[in-house]
Amino acid sequence: MSKGDETKEKIIKQAADLFNQQGYAGSSIADIMRVTGLQKGGIYNHFKSKDDLALQAFDYAIAQIKQLYRNAWKDKRHAIERLQAIIAVFHKHIDKPLIEGGCPLLNTAVESDDAHPALRERAQKAMDSWRDLLCQIINKGIARGEIRPDVNADEVATIIISLLEGAVMMSKLYGDGVHIKRVAKHLNEYFDRVLRF
Repeated sequence: MSKGDETKEKIIKQAADLFNQQGYAGSSIADIMRVTGLQKGGIYNHFKSKDDLALQAFDYAIAQIKQLYRNAWKDKRHAIERLQAIIAVFHKHIDKPLIEGGCPLLNTAVESDDAHPALRERAQKAMDSWRDLLCQIINKGIARGEIRPDVNADEVATIIISLLEGAVMMSKLYGDGVHIKRVAKHLNEYFDRVLRF
């Protein structure tokens, strides 16, 4: 990797943490300069604009989370075990997040709702990808006889995402991981009671 690529990667990583903690609108170019230790020209040498950096930082954050999921379930063969592995990622990282400031998807979805259409579109694509992944796991589980055939995969994906993201928000708001622990317990019971064949 060239020195320029290393610098660009460093900027993206540090901006991802900054944007996730302060928001895109709440982070100035001066804030980006402060966390990266670079001057404005050094930053704009790698990015067309703050918006370009914001989009790349969001993509970086989402890629990091996707990698966590892949690592968590790579040895799991049963659909329920894969779903439980995703829950475990949330549970494990509530106190030591991969990206500082909470869930980048949740934070970005809320902030970009009306203010940043390109970022909102990226957040929607990331959410679609997560929903598709959950549906794929559930539908494979149905096909293999691991999950009941009458289960609606999209409905279950909505429930899982809504509960996990709500628990992250509450855990961050109160500074207490008990909320994610409660949701993890509830979802695991739900899987046994409603999904398991």
